[in-house]
Amino acid sequence: MQLLTRYLLSQFIRYFITLNVGFASLYLLIDFFEKFDEFSEAGKPLSLILGFFILNLPYVVDQLSPVLILLSGVITLGIMNNSNELLALKAAGIPLRQIIRPILIGSLAATTLFILAAQLLLPKTITVTNDIWFEQVRGKVPLGIYRNGRYYFKGSEGFYSFQWPNKEKMIFKDFSYSTWDDNYNIRSLASAEFADWVPPIWVLKTGQIIERDESGSFISKPFKINSQRLPESPDDFLVPEYESAEMSLTRLFADIGEQDLQSEKIRARAEFYARISYLLLGIPLLLLGLPILILSYQKWGRDLSIAIPVSCFMAFVAWGVWGTLQSLAKAGYVMVWPSAFIVHLVFSLIGLYLLKKQDL
Repeated sequence: MQLLTRYLLSQFIRYFITLNVGFASLYLLIDFFEKFDEFSEAGKPLSLILGFFILNLPYVVDQLSPVLILLSGVITLGIMNNSNELLALKAAGIPLRQIIRPILIGSLAATTLFILAAQLLLPKTITVTNDIWFEQVRGKVPLGIYRNGRYYFKGSEGFYSFQWPNKEKMIFKDFSYSTWDDNYNIRSLASAEFADWVPPIWVLKTGQIIERDESGSFISKPFKINSQRLPESPDDFLVPEYESAEMSLTRLFADIGEQDLQSEKIRARAEFYARISYLLLGIPLLLLGLPILILSYQKWGRDLSIAIPVSCFMAFVAWGVWGTLQSLAKAGYVMVWPSAFIVHLVFSLIGLYLLKKQDL
């Protein structure tokens, strides 16, 4: 390995570790103050609190991975430019592509580590932290299961079944609520095409109520609108389906074939490609961030106070566009594969073009 390659790789690793420690510490500090009161109210020991935040570290780093890769490369090249090392290397006839090659190698190595962590480490740590936070601290015990696009929950007095097309809205499709006696014979069944949650009332629309009378016969009462006070509200439901963050990459891929409904298959496919594309997002950001760094130095001077905010702004723009495309893909409005990688393609092509112009 050439001396220059070793030097640049060591610098990249140094700043990568420093940024990891800095960002993760800041994130955990804010998270600690937000959640400490709930831990205290639940009467949890300090050992459990510390264990929760330690096990949450891999998830924090994973969420910051694109920005960490981008800033590590930008700071590495920026410090070199600020100390005139970059100018000396170019004056010695070393092309820019050879100078940035070790930085790209470092970004590829970091991306590989993030992929391995997503496959082997994160599913275990996130499962444990979710168990601590939702069940042990908030007391949210899973009440049911999720199968083929429907949710099934066991409440305190009866059973719920419905579809939940939009998690942001309290509107449920093909809703049913049934009660049973001690011998598991049905006592009543309320079913509706839609159910709205209007606190503290469930508003059922277009359905029927079936009740068993004393003789054992069932009486059906159709309705257009029916309001009921049921024992549970949507806040009582903890969806026990596997969250994508708790699943390994191979499990996400296998989940695609396990879906029966086309809408759920599209959503599962979008979840898988979104996870892969997010892990790879740091490389195209870096490819565009490096020439932007050089251009900002040429225009405003050798000062990282300009280059770093510009790089962060670019990262958040990419993040926003990428996130919007993933939401559209999960809803089936755009194709899954292009939406997952269009940002990567555009940023990479622009970055390579600008780097080539700088290398002329």
